Amino acid sequence: MPSPDPARAALETAWLHLTRVTLPALAAPRGWPVRADHCFQRILLDHAFGGCWYDHVARRPAYAHAEAAALARAIALGEAAVAGEADMAALNRASLAWRGKGAA
Repeated sequence: MPSPDPARAALETAWLHLTRVTLPALAAPRGWPVRADHCFQRILLDHAFGGCWYDHVARRPAYAHAEAAALARAIALGEAAVAGEADMAALNRASLAWRGKGAA
């Protein structure tokens, strides 16, 4: 069900395009350690919250239930990665470390 709030709907549309189209298309050429949309979503949302997103968002899908400010932070970080201003490999390592699956 689409959001009745146009600003929120625009955030969600930007999020989905970024994580389902833009970032996956850049993954192989840039040698990023992740390729799948859900991996980018995990990484960006974890960083938006400073820890595992599921500790902050009770319902799924997370992007639809996260606070608008957190979603905007996640989008900004993804856009920084697109611009070459954020290191996706380092972001992934930190996200995995928060989950107990690796070192930062």
